Amino acid sequence: MHASTQFAGEAIVQCSIVIEYPPRVKSGEVSLYGILTRPPPSCACIAVPSRAESVIYSISDLAREFALTTRAIRFYEDEGLLAPRRSGRSRIYGERERVRIKLILRGKRLGLSLSEIRELLDLYEATKSERPQLLKFLQVLAQRRAMLNQQQEDIAIVLSEIDSLEKQCRKRLRLGANGGTG
Repeated sequence: MHASTQFAGEAIVQCSIVIEYPPRVKSGEVSLYGILTRPPPSCACIAVPSRAESVIYSISDLAREFALTTRAIRFYEDEGLLAPRRSGRSRIYGERERVRIKLILRGKRLGLSLSEIRELLDLYEATKSERPQLLKFLQVLAQRRAMLNQQQEDIAIVLSEIDSLEKQCRKRLRLGANGGTG
């Protein structure tokens, strides 16, 4: 995975990140808690990261990681689900936006609307306690379950009607209905 690593003093170094276990340091690399970073060949110096290090991602990095288009990520931003920092015209995504994309996609898999996803994300950031978020999520899941159960009942009714129509058609064919002469 390619990402930019932000170090103290706001210096940004492009790096390739390789997660290895057990961690080991190779010649010319900086070990960060088992994450080995390789500065690109064009980098003349190696910065030593501070404790305040944070990984930042480009829109392309996140699109590739989550199999999304960059347009989809910009759409989520337009909808208020993501709020990346900006540096000039470039968007700078951090771990917060990466986690939010993961949660957005999970909500979509569950069939939640973007407004329901937004409400859960906003609740997640509004409180330090998990309780309100969990209670709201349980409520949303119960509503989703009820809707899916209703859809399942509707599908069963339609399938029953299809079975009945198929039987009627087969019966008419057996009784000698011929094509074209009614």
